[in-house]
Amino acid sequence: MFLSLDGTSIVQLLNFAIFFAILSVVFLRPVGAAIVKRRAYIESVTRDAERFRLEAQGLRAEADTKRASARRAAEELMAQTRTAADNEAAEIIARFTDRANAISHEAREEVEAEVRAARGREAELAEILARGLLDRAVGAGK
Repeated sequence: MFLSLDGTSIVQLLNFAIFFAILSVVFLRPVGAAIVKRRAYIESVTRDAERFRLEAQGLRAEADTKRASARRAAEELMAQTRTAADNEAAEIIARFTDRANAISHEAREEVEAEVRAARGREAELAEILARGLLDRAVGAGK
């Protein structure tokens, strides 16, 4: 017969069972535990990486929102400042326009007063001029 059960086979089976038990205790269980730990570690790292990726996405979105908000606030502040500057420029222009109009008015009044004074002395000046011309004409004829 090809296979016979005798004492050697039983010893070999018993030897294999003892070897397998020792192998299991010394090698297979620790390696299995190490593999389980390694898988748990890899899964925790994967979960952490995913969590950090989601946090980073959220922080980017928050930063974009804050940046857009700050940009809007800056544009609004610039518009207010531009409006205030335009108003101040308009006030300065109005003030200096009034000042220029007042100076022009004073000059016009002064010129009109001088013209009135000259017209008031017109007859006297004409007579002085006429006498001067007459004296020259008469003096030239002598």
